[in-house]
Amino acid sequence: MTTELQELFDSNRHWARKVEQREPGFFSKLLEQQTPQYLWIGCADSRVPANELVGLLPGELFVHRNVANVVVHSDMNALSVIQFAVDGLKVQHIIVVGHSNCGGVKAALNDLRLGLVDNWIRHVKDVRHLHQNLLDRIAPELRLNALVELNVLEQSLNVCHTSAVQDAWARGQEVVVHGWVYGLHNGLLQDLRMTVRQGGDIQPAYAAALDALTARYVSADPATAATAAPADPTAAQKAD
Repeated sequence: MTTELQELFDSNRHWARKVEQREPGFFSKLLEQQTPQYLWIGCADSRVPANELVGLLPGELFVHRNVANVVVHSDMNALSVIQFAVDGLKVQHIIVVGHSNCGGVKAALNDLRLGLVDNWIRHVKDVRHLHQNLLDRIAPELRLNALVELNVLEQSLNVCHTSAVQDAWARGQEVVVHGWVYGLHNGLLQDLRMTVRQGGDIQPAYAAALDALTARYVSADPATAATAAPADPTAAQKAD
């Protein structure tokens, strides 16, 4: 690696050539419009590249990232992104995505002191405290990923209660909020079934997702569920 980071410029040129060869005129068209259908709210972790995970090109996914994929009503940055995505870009889906073995969630779970970021991670500690009774019933080896998923549910809930989303639903605009988790161990996304299409869906969706998470983790055998990945969302449908 050079101090001028020439290797990154070289990689960028190689990537741009590949994109243009695959779809001639792509960048010219990209100048004219930005019409993504999705807003991705994810963790800042470098191992979770949003566009690549879902195979989308620039312009197809609007992205906001921070430590531990937190959405709080005092964060003007996140709220501004959500409002612009909903009101300006007219995205149809807002997806909150956590990931297994998240360092920010690990710090919140184990009361690690990391410095200034401790103030931000405090929001995840609030999630831990809210669900402490449930976490105490889960095997210690599985608590980190359980808290990762609990955090996704709570942050998805926060998205549902933002003024931008509430106002969109009130005027009949289609906006669906989703809660997902990404497995670093296998590269796969899993749906936590926190899917909300309108205000009346919020509590039923949250309750169902929390019940499913509880059933999955409280009964899990650490010896056979080391990664604690969510169940295949289609499994129940296949069994019916």
